[in-house]
Amino acid sequence: MKSFSLQTRARTDFLKIDHQVAEYVLETGLQEGIITVFIPHTTAGITINENADPDVSADMEQVLDRVVPWEGGYRHFEGNTAAHVKASMMGNSVQVIVANGKLQLGTWQSLYFCEFDGPRTRQVWVKGISEQ
Repeated sequence: MKSFSLQTRARTDFLKIDHQVAEYVLETGLQEGIITVFIPHTTAGITINENADPDVSADMEQVLDRVVPWEGGYRHFEGNTAAHVKASMMGNSVQVIVANGKLQLGTWQSLYFCEFDGPRTRQVWVKGISEQ
């Protein structure tokens, strides 16, 4: 398993992490298998989405804020209920197939760490399983 740190810049932040995950594949020599990327936080998540147009992540932020506004009369005493809900909506892990030593993402796909309670220093855990 490998972990790496990220520094988010805002309350909501979508950070592309393809490079860090591909680096793990290279370091381990994994040729055929599956990579799991896990986010060990309750106010952050992960998604696979479009990497060509930065407006996509901006639109995602806007939609999530509309569906789960930061102010909503929530009871959680820390005041970050919206971040918990958004993280649950995104999920805390994704799996990506590895073939010929490369992540098998679609042409327009990237892995995005999704921050909902930043800015913070966060961790990402990566684990590969070989077919062989």
